[in-house]
Amino acid sequence: MPLANIQDEALRVVQTAQQQGITLRLLGGLAVRLHSEAAAKHRSLARPYPDIDFATPNKQASKIEKLFGELGYVPNKNFNLFNGDVRLLFYDEEHSRQIDIFVAQFMMCHRIPITERLALDALTIPLAELMLTKLQIFEMNEKDIRDVCALLLDHPIGEKDDETINVLRIMQLTSDDWGLWKTSMLSIAKVKRYVQTVEMDQEEHDRLRARLGGLEAALQSSPKSMKWKMRDRVGEKMKWYELPEEVRRG
Repeated sequence: MPLANIQDEALRVVQTAQQQGITLRLLGGLAVRLHSEAAAKHRSLARPYPDIDFATPNKQASKIEKLFGELGYVPNKNFNLFNGDVRLLFYDEEHSRQIDIFVAQFMMCHRIPITERLALDALTIPLAELMLTKLQIFEMNEKDIRDVCALLLDHPIGEKDDETINVLRIMQLTSDDWGLWKTSMLSIAKVKRYVQTVEMDQEEHDRLRARLGGLEAALQSSPKSMKWKMRDRVGEKMKWYELPEEVRRG
């Protein structure tokens, strides 16, 4: 049965999947917590984690359904029937948790290809994609802002992966998608405002402001595709994001 400690349970699922030849990687708040000590220990950034989110490549749906059944989870049969090619839902009834599995791509407010670089980390999606899954949220709330701050406190902005937020990857994805770029810029501005109000040491404030500034400057200066430039002409006159609906138990 699922473990009471949600982080231990998330690791159990990933490791069991690996033993069965199934590729699963964590995303969301728990992925941030695994990479960032600040997410668990910083007085202003710690938060609860009610659910678990995963990413997987395509063509594994039947294996995943069997895996989660064996691990003690109940599927949302109707949702999975109609959406299983892009997203799967399971429930841990004993601990009132939802398991969200994104198949082949991450699609919420914006589409982010998250599965083509899964081999870079054994447990989570890469930090660049993890950062973008937070920045792509149009109605960003405080828990998402805290996750961005935790990532930036513990990881530099650079041009590689391996516990570095790969700005080249972020630039690549946002310079071809005006909507993702626009929402990411708005999210960075929200995080900057939050940093001004939250209680932190001066060195932490300075580090966060510098890294946020570096990320913002990179998105501003990156060479943009023709598709991006065409959409930029339309600007905010046309809606550029989706507001995903909360999926009810069914």
